[in-house]
Amino acid sequence: MADKFIGFTDNYADNSTEAGFQFTFFCDSCREGFKSRFVEASTYKKQRFFKGLSDMIGAVGQLTGANVGGLGRGADVISERFRGMSPEWQKEHEKAFEEAQAEAKGRFHRCPKCTKWHCPSCWNEQAGLCAACAPRENVEVAAARAQKMAQDIQKKAQETPVYTGGIEERQTLCPKCGKPAGAGKFCSDCGAPLGLPKCPGCGAENQAGAKFCSSCGGKL
Repeated sequence: MADKFIGFTDNYADNSTEAGFQFTFFCDSCREGFKSRFVEASTYKKQRFFKGLSDMIGAVGQLTGANVGGLGRGADVISERFRGMSPEWQKEHEKAFEEAQAEAKGRFHRCPKCTKWHCPSCWNEQAGLCAACAPRENVEVAAARAQKMAQDIQKKAQETPVYTGGIEERQTLCPKCGKPAGAGKFCSDCGAPLGLPKCPGCGAENQAGAKFCSSCGGKL
């Protein structure tokens, strides 16, 4: 209903209730919102007044024993009239929406390039454009510097040796108990030696359980 009254953006949420009117307008970039001030509906004020009057009359009737039931029911009828979204409430809603737009418009900037509305955090004051169309120089410099630093760290890490041990073939499973072999010379579970069997012919090391040497083919 209120879309026809949009003055500067359709990116908003209507938070209005029977009690009053409030709207949230969102930035087209970061989606952060600005919530307008809450305006209480005059119909809701009347509803509360008549409900209070009805409750007061009911309490007096209970104390005095007077027959005021007719008046109490009349007040309840008036209260019911304002319980729904009446035409009067609809008029107030339209007016409140226009006022909320005027309140929020001063907090947003419309980019002439992308034609979207942006909050101050997403706006480049120097360029007169949004930060997406005209990125801030200091932000881009800092981002580029951080990216280059990460690349240099990766390059330096690739050039730096981090393993100083010897590259030699080792048992991965204990040849005796079959459990994972540790980094030592003996199995941590059964104590069996973890050294690789050597070929009696050429002296090459072979995996446990091998029947022939992988280097010369000799029988182990």
